[in-house]
Amino acid sequence: MTDWLQVHRGDAPLIVAFPHTGTDLVDVEGGFASPWLARRDTDWWIDDLYAFAKDLGATTVRTAISRSVIDVNRDPSGVSLYPGMATTELCPTTNFDGEPLYEGGEGPNAAEIARRQALWFDPYHAALTAEIARLRATHDAVVLYDAHSIRSHIPRLFEGELPQFNIGTNGGTTCAPALTAAVERHCAASGLGHVIDGRFRGGWTTRHYAAPEDGFHAIQMELAIRGYMDEPADLTPGNWPSAFDPARTSPIAATLSDILEACLAFARA
Repeated sequence: MTDWLQVHRGDAPLIVAFPHTGTDLVDVEGGFASPWLARRDTDWWIDDLYAFAKDLGATTVRTAISRSVIDVNRDPSGVSLYPGMATTELCPTTNFDGEPLYEGGEGPNAAEIARRQALWFDPYHAALTAEIARLRATHDAVVLYDAHSIRSHIPRLFEGELPQFNIGTNGGTTCAPALTAAVERHCAASGLGHVIDGRFRGGWTTRHYAAPEDGFHAIQMELAIRGYMDEPADLTPGNWPSAFDPARTSPIAATLSDILEACLAFARA
């Protein structure tokens, strides 16, 4: 595709999307108060953690553009995914902790937001739409698995410590109950905490594309970062992000592999 839009085509009835693993600040880097701060909320190493997905025959779609430039998992109309709760915008002006991303606190104007949408948001979703259509043409059922991670403690967004596995189905509307149950079963078997439709119920991607009544099922997985990388209490440019360590990630990767296998089994049933 392009150097920033990465699509791997598989033939299995499964798409794994990576909307927030990008760190490229492209031509707007100079406008941020701190490039490190603009990258801090990245879903670090998630595409590496799910590298095995390609071996399962899954299609993967990833943007290398940072979510601070434009968040491809937000409603482009500006409607909040979580009304009344703290969240970030299509083109975020603050990070998860509420710190301003831009000098003076002012973010991009409407024209600049439209430019970013045309350059990076629209092509990402055009690619995702094309892969959905390709697989639905040859499979009766297809699963879209939206892969995410977030720090375990972010008081502005949620109280206390986030469960390890956060399954999002927007109240059971984005996929069949059988798929949710299959994913939950493997989360429970891991012995780690999990929740369905807790603080994170699925972003715009999950909600927008889901059509379970027509055989297209979407589910989001938000991992607490502590499950696969060290998470310092105080983040600094010297300690964050911590390195990706295959030995450290092995246990949770095994559970995630079981989860994607379950998604495939569901789609093929």
